[in-house]
Amino acid sequence: MNAHANPTRFIPAMATSEGAGVTVHRTIGTPALRNYDPFMMLDYFSSDNPDEYIAGFPSHPHRGFNTFTYMIDGHMEHQDSMGNTGNLGPGGGQWMKAGSGVIHSEMPLQENGLMRGFQLWINLPAANKMDTPEYQEYGSNAFPLIETPDYTIKIIIGQFASKSSPIVDDITHVSYLDVRLKAGKRFQHELPAENNSFLYVFEGDGQLHGQKVPLNTLIALGTDDNTPDFTAGEQGARFIVISGKPINESIVQYGPFVMNTREEIDQAMRDFQSNSFVSDRAWVNRK
Repeated sequence: MNAHANPTRFIPAMATSEGAGVTVHRTIGTPALRNYDPFMMLDYFSSDNPDEYIAGFPSHPHRGFNTFTYMIDGHMEHQDSMGNTGNLGPGGGQWMKAGSGVIHSEMPLQENGLMRGFQLWINLPAANKMDTPEYQEYGSNAFPLIETPDYTIKIIIGQFASKSSPIVDDITHVSYLDVRLKAGKRFQHELPAENNSFLYVFEGDGQLHGQKVPLNTLIALGTDDNTPDFTAGEQGARFIVISGKPINESIVQYGPFVMNTREEIDQAMRDFQSNSFVSDRAWVNRK
């Protein structure tokens, strides 16, 4: 046992309002878990009431980190200040490297039906915070599936078994799996011991190492717990498994800016207010 081990923690989601009033369920980025290096925020949005999502997320800036949006149900249109547009449909994903600066909007492309998905903020090290912005966008069919009698895994980022996602993260080496586990079945998966890793249960429930995991709960895996052993409850379970390499640098966050020093935050604010925030055109890789 590691004498300085961090224990496994269960973080219940906290409802908060984002964008033009959309309710999201946040776990990373709350008082219970401010950040989980390299992860800065995790939001889960889910509603079949258009009044709760139709206002969307109008234009807003980002600098110094990556965002990854995974749409489970519904359609979201992305636009940015450099003229890029994209349509994320059910099962699609978008990796946005904000780097030096992007101003973008995410607006629903639907007026009814279920809108559901996740947005994850992933920090960048100081050496990459001012990189040229870029996007990786893929539809559902681009992500490989692994199917067994017990579970189905969609590989969103990284690899599992012999299959790999088209989305590559060569900085923090994030892996991201969407796991559907049948009732009463077990899922075990060894994650890199040096990473920070977590699970988030968004359908059904189950037990992790024998401890009950309620719906909409994030499990931040402890230092000595890099092989989660999850058993689904009577209704089965669906959860994401995410892992990433810590950056181990100072973090100064102010709203949509994540930098290393207060001075860099002040500069970001000056750049934004003086309309010199976006200096490089983002390039898009989509399929």
